[in-house]
Amino acid sequence: MDNKFLIVGLGNPGIIYKKTRHNFGFLILDQIANKYSLYFSEKKLGYISKLNYDNKFIFFLKPTTYVNFSGKSVKYWIIKEKILLKNVLILSDDIYLKFGIFRLRQKGGNGGHNGLKSIEKEIRTSNYARLRFGINNSKNIKNHVLNNWKNEEINFLFSKSNISIKIIFSFVTKGLQKTMNLFN
Repeated sequence: MDNKFLIVGLGNPGIIYKKTRHNFGFLILDQIANKYSLYFSEKKLGYISKLNYDNKFIFFLKPTTYVNFSGKSVKYWIIKEKILLKNVLILSDDIYLKFGIFRLRQKGGNGGHNGLKSIEKEIRTSNYARLRFGINNSKNIKNHVLNNWKNEEINFLFSKSNISIKIIFSFVTKGLQKTMNLFN
């Protein structure tokens, strides 16, 4: 259905990962839940929350499959809820973008991100919208993405979370192209 949307925040479940850079997607979905008084329920392969917004039905998904296997959860919910691929938006961290930069794209490479690799493997395309947040490059990528945010980073991220929320809701209401023109 054209009025259904799936917004996927990539991250790892569990308290030990809650404040890690790899959990950018979870963090943003938690901010949306706080803003709209939503609750996530544990369902098959993920935590799900739903919102009716401007005649659109939005599913927010935090996969419980861990980042590296996010594709299984994404594929399951796309099929279960009959969501068009053009109505799917993936939120992820990006080590190749400067810290604090948001980048919205219609398609593209996975940049070595295992969550995006998994999604591409499961849905058999790289043609899906993604909102990436720069976390800076590091020589030791695994440690960098699995380390907790520094205090100054988390403060900055919370101060900018409204931008990501505006991007997400613009994607839902105005579409990808208009949103890219407004925010990129």
